[in-house]
Amino acid sequence: MRYISTRGMAPRVDFEGALFSGYAPDGGLFMPEELPQLSIETLRQWSTLSYPGLVKELCTLFIGPELIPRDVLNGLIDQAFSRFRHREVVHLSRLRNGLNVLELWHGVTYAFKDLSLCCTAQFLQYFLEKKEKHVTVVVGTSGDTGSAAIESVQGAKNMDIIVLLPKGHCTKIQELQMTTVLRENVHVFGVEGNSDELDEPIKAVFADVAFVKKHNLMSLNSINWSRVLVQMAHHFFAYFQCASSLDMDPLPLVEVVVPTGAAGNLAAGCIAQKMGLPIRLVVAVNRNDIIHRTVQQGDFSLSEAVEQTLASAMDIQVPYNVERIFWLLSGSNSQVTRALMEQFERTQSVSLPKELHSKLSGAVTSESVSDEAITQTMARCWEENKYLLCPHSAVAVSYHYQQTEQQPPRYRPWAPGSLGYSGFQGPFFPPSRGDGSLNKWLY
Repeated sequence: MRYISTRGMAPRVDFEGALFSGYAPDGGLFMPEELPQLSIETLRQWSTLSYPGLVKELCTLFIGPELIPRDVLNGLIDQAFSRFRHREVVHLSRLRNGLNVLELWHGVTYAFKDLSLCCTAQFLQYFLEKKEKHVTVVVGTSGDTGSAAIESVQGAKNMDIIVLLPKGHCTKIQELQMTTVLRENVHVFGVEGNSDELDEPIKAVFADVAFVKKHNLMSLNSINWSRVLVQMAHHFFAYFQCASSLDMDPLPLVEVVVPTGAAGNLAAGCIAQKMGLPIRLVVAVNRNDIIHRTVQQGDFSLSEAVEQTLASAMDIQVPYNVERIFWLLSGSNSQVTRALMEQFERTQSVSLPKELHSKLSGAVTSESVSDEAITQTMARCWEENKYLLCPHSAVAVSYHYQQTEQQPPRYRPWAPGSLGYSGFQGPFFPPSRGDGSLNKWLY
């Protein structure tokens, strides 16, 4: 498996090259040169696998035994998930009126990002130890990425981590998770501005290929292909849990609602879709609605400012993984993708070409949710189920409640969901973290 840049101006690399690169040298993001196509029989075989089992199968397809032998890969993934509190690692809770919540928060920091980062850290350690190398990881965070990245690499001899924390834009619990780790390889800095603004100097640093090479820099933000790869397993696991029967041909369709900020989980879902997983994607965002406007109107442009909302980890205006989606839906057209993204970087405003917008709106539905709707959703879910949603999960569940109130009786909702980040502490559930909710229902 080889990887190419979405902008088409960087050399092809293998998984190891994509893992250590973060941004491609041309400013693009790495994507597989070809996507494996999964047969119905393969999907049926995978349907009995655990979540870790699905991660192993997907990683085998995209890494290859010549880089990491299968038995070693299995051991790395088992080690990655060894500290998760739930024996299933990821768990689906079935609630009233067809609401199913896919819980992605059973990792050490309660962030859904624990799932992908713990695996990515294991892959990094494997290659670094093998080659006796050292890297410095640079991370900008809106809150949950920072602490999950720190947890995944703290104490590692082969890695130092630098985290840029936007002062005043993260919850207290997030700040404490990042600033109280007393390890020599962990360096956290509070910076002025929001998470989108701090991403700019990070991207500029990685565009300086000589500087990156000299200092052995890499990123663990969701630009890193390894994170998107592991997140694909969320969609496969959700599908197999919610599909009514896999004996049908064609297989039944399951709708997955993804609350998001930087669109990493959404990109993972689009890739899974292209590989043959029969899912319909809905992206749910808060008032920072650039993805919603892009899907609905083809308007990929920044608002005047990032709005602070109750779903703080999703307070992002530059969803950089959308570049992967543009590339995928344009038929791997790097010329179109490069032109769009370079225009966006110059003017902060792009109107999608009609054909690309049509493909995007055909592949993804979207919704933007207000703070008022978030609190109402949290209250309703508690009243009906005694189940505590975090604000990020509530963004997705709000969409489910809207749809179930509008749909005729012939629809049988299996509303999906997963818990993401919140500083909210309830009597039954610890504070969940991340924008990783997956909502789904079966038509």
